Amino acid sequence: MILALDPSAKGMQSSSSLPLFRRKSRRFPCMLLLRVVRACSNSSGELNSCENQKQRINFAGVRLEEIVDPKAGKLRLDSWISSRISGISRARVQSSIKSGLVAVNGRIVDKVSQNIKAGDQVICTISELQSLRAEPEEMTLDIVYEDEHLIIVNKPPHMVVHPAPGNPTGTLVNGILHHCNLPKVATSSQDVLSDAEDISDDEGFNSSLCAASIRPGIVHRLDKGTSGLLVVAKDEHAHAHLSEQFKQHTIHRVYISITCGVPSALSGRIDIPIGRDVNNRIRMAAIPGPTKKGHARHAASRYKVIEILAGDGLALVEWRLETGRTHQIRAHAKYIGMPLLGDEVYGGTRSMALSLLRPRIPPSCQHQVSLMLAGLERPCLHALALGFIHPHTRKEIRFSCPPPPDFAGILSQLRKMGTEKV
Repeated sequence: MILALDPSAKGMQSSSSLPLFRRKSRRFPCMLLLRVVRACSNSSGELNSCENQKQRINFAGVRLEEIVDPKAGKLRLDSWISSRISGISRARVQSSIKSGLVAVNGRIVDKVSQNIKAGDQVICTISELQSLRAEPEEMTLDIVYEDEHLIIVNKPPHMVVHPAPGNPTGTLVNGILHHCNLPKVATSSQDVLSDAEDISDDEGFNSSLCAASIRPGIVHRLDKGTSGLLVVAKDEHAHAHLSEQFKQHTIHRVYISITCGVPSALSGRIDIPIGRDVNNRIRMAAIPGPTKKGHARHAASRYKVIEILAGDGLALVEWRLETGRTHQIRAHAKYIGMPLLGDEVYGGTRSMALSLLRPRIPPSCQHQVSLMLAGLERPCLHALALGFIHPHTRKEIRFSCPPPPDFAGILSQLRKMGTEKV
């Protein structure tokens, strides 16, 4: 394998538009925080070399020349390249492929899903990072609460929280900028990580990147597919105070999910570290044993079965988080053998749900179940409740919101097939 730097690599920027959740909201005068992080620091607070940090994170100009292993079977081009360059995101590799910077057996390939096989020669140059612009976008946000210092938003499913290389528009940040009458902001795409790749824990954004990193008021985040409550700060004091509460794990957070299967213990605490899945970069994994730096981090979740559904096939489960790791509930649910319904990444597939439901429901209902599962496009996970100490009044405030129609509709149908309160 040959890895080198190619200074001539150029990049490209993609865009997409996400569906919006419509509801009339009140407007308040806003002076929303624009947080700029300009220094590079390690976990001990010491300054690092920005050039070294940039080279480690950027990957621009890295050149890969390699023959696919003779023992390999049929592989996707983007997946294979991602596995050969340690630490790079698949989205970044896909951008390089689409830019015409990858050749297989001497022919340029621009299809990210191109199949390669043993003996193929692959030459790839990683594209330059392109700057991202967070432009104000008019959208009706579902604002549960708002004052001069913060906003509580009920995020719909399928909305990304902040711009990323694959989602520069239609994000919550775009909507917040418009709501608060703020101008567009720009940041390097190396400072913003995609939902599908190296996403930050939702305990806060403690960026150690060089260059300016601008994220308007975002204190924590929810995955693209997760619906529910999220707090946005409007000033520096509110941001710092809320971030500290997340860091100290004093934020009150309750989630509900529909799971494939019912756990043998109807309530419990899962204290298993979570780290990147070595076999699939877009997935996290619960990794038993002592935590190792850079591999897995302490993660603890408490769960309680609220309702057993469809003849013991599925369950409505409440989750309370002690930590806020990336995909924590999804990874812990998979670990105890009850992945979230609709979570194709973590095993809660349609086929698994059907295998659990078919033996437990009458034949007359099976077509209806198949249609229900076919329309499910995200994990059944909803941030039901959020509470914290208000940064300015110092009083505890709590909010809750019911799940959106897609979640509620599936829950209603499952209840008709049988329900048992726990």
